[in-house]
Amino acid sequence: MIDKPYRLVVALSAGLVAWTLLSRFAIDPGAVSFLAHKTGIAHPLRLPAWLRVLDIHIAFACLALLAGALNFAGPPKGERRRRHRAVGYAYMISVLGVCITSGYMAPYATGGRPVSMAFNLLNLIWIAVTVTALVQIRRRQVDRHRQWMTRSYAFCFTNVTIHLVETVSTHLLGMRYETAYAVSVYAAILLLPAIAELIVRRNAGKPQGTGTFTRH
Repeated sequence: MIDKPYRLVVALSAGLVAWTLLSRFAIDPGAVSFLAHKTGIAHPLRLPAWLRVLDIHIAFACLALLAGALNFAGPPKGERRRRHRAVGYAYMISVLGVCITSGYMAPYATGGRPVSMAFNLLNLIWIAVTVTALVQIRRRQVDRHRQWMTRSYAFCFTNVTIHLVETVSTHLLGMRYETAYAVSVYAAILLLPAIAELIVRRNAGKPQGTGTFTRH
């Protein structure tokens, strides 16, 4: 039986992947709407190269979302253990790919240097958290590995968090787009780890396979 929180995570991840691919390749293949808001960027934008890196960034981000959701399905046993390990490495490679491509695009972020620095900080935190999860499973600390993977997976929702906060800031609070975007990036750095920590603490002490992101 699949519990409701896990179903929600899978549905949200699949929906985000579908919407991201639809937006990028069907609705706005030239990213015109997104680029129209770019102001205060630190370096001149080389559009063809930026779009190619964006495509790679999106591909890795989608893979991270799906791989992470798959591996929260429950404690791996037997044949599933090898699949879990393979999917886990795919997730970690995807996280690295997202962070490297994000590092390339950071200097072109709306809002200039402060936002660029925020993205780079977020990338460093995400890599550090993900590596910590790997170290924990290498030490056979399964519960700690799962906790750190929860913290890592939260960053897969960075983009949607930024857009939600930016929308609220511009439409409800009346902020200028550039200011709202900067606020939303910093808000994501604070909100996502906080939400992950709430989930970790909620599941603390529960037997493996009965927590929030589980299937049993």
